[in-house]
Amino acid sequence: MAVLDILDTLAPIREKVEARERLDFEDGLALMETDDLLALGELADLARRVRGGGDEVYFVQNLYLNQTNVCRVKCKFCAFAKTQKQEDSYTIGADELVEDAVAQYELANYTEIHCVNGENPHVDLEFYADVLRKLKAALPDVHLKFYTASEIHHMSKLEGCTHDEVLRVLKDAGLGSLPGGGAEIFAPRVRQLIAPGKEPAEEWFHIHDTAHKMGIPTHCTLLYGHVETYEERVDHMLRLRAQQDATGGFLAFIPLAFHPENTVFERRGFKFTTGADDLKMAAVSRLVLDNIPNIKAYWIMMGMPMAQLALHFGSNDVQGTVVREKIFQAAGATSGTEQKIPELVRFIKDAGRIPVQRDTLYNELHRW
Repeated sequence: MAVLDILDTLAPIREKVEARERLDFEDGLALMETDDLLALGELADLARRVRGGGDEVYFVQNLYLNQTNVCRVKCKFCAFAKTQKQEDSYTIGADELVEDAVAQYELANYTEIHCVNGENPHVDLEFYADVLRKLKAALPDVHLKFYTASEIHHMSKLEGCTHDEVLRVLKDAGLGSLPGGGAEIFAPRVRQLIAPGKEPAEEWFHIHDTAHKMGIPTHCTLLYGHVETYEERVDHMLRLRAQQDATGGFLAFIPLAFHPENTVFERRGFKFTTGADDLKMAAVSRLVLDNIPNIKAYWIMMGMPMAQLALHFGSNDVQGTVVREKIFQAAGATSGTEQKIPELVRFIKDAGRIPVQRDTLYNELHRW
């Protein structure tokens, strides 16, 4: 069956990849449905090289911060969000957050702060802008990758203003780029099931489109392994590809495996994604998203050994040192909350690749 699968399904796709032809929906679906994982990985690695990729694997030295875990939305896949009345909820003011960030900078000399939060209904836009201004003043050389599109949309609702106005305030305060969260799966059917209180996909796209046109680069994601179908995964990626065609502002794509622990899905019997599914998503992402140069193998979700394998399935980035990540830890991630640079370098070298430390915008800082 595996031989037939290669001949009947992957061979025509291989011809397209070698000719640098764009894959379509049916190609993407065929890739998702194949059982020949090794052939799929080899094809993804071929696509990476045909499109100009080398042996470089990138990582960034970064710190993760969260200003607040208070959230108005009750997404069924989330184990991070709290209501203000819950004992373990928090909202951290600008001065305290900056003091913490400066102390961490003295220890690690990171180049990026990655910050996402709950959609807190008890603060205003100035709360977020104030944090950015004070961080930029204290750490002028650190890139501030802050706030998902969902948070931007929430801020616009709080203030009664447009996405454009919110982004201009934040950019003036020091915002450097947006993370890709909030995308989940774009299919309305799935969003209604897993995040009924969240804005529709069109709002996510409008915010990223607006950011790109303002010169703010962003990232993009797909949350998989819950109630979505293969068709909905492929449709999601094709919509991202069309947006990249239009504005070119996505720096990287991150496939995010759903972690069910401490969510309603755990009570319904959902399990963690398999390694095979994680590798398949890395490979199909590389093959379908021909205009997004970087595909991340997010080690904190996959674990280090599986992320290492993903480097042979089309991925070329392992995210970073990820100091103090909390969101996936709350949902059951067990791979730790930090990797030191020497460990990342060894991990990449052991995969037969060249470790390259980058900044957020993929400027090379150091190569081993």
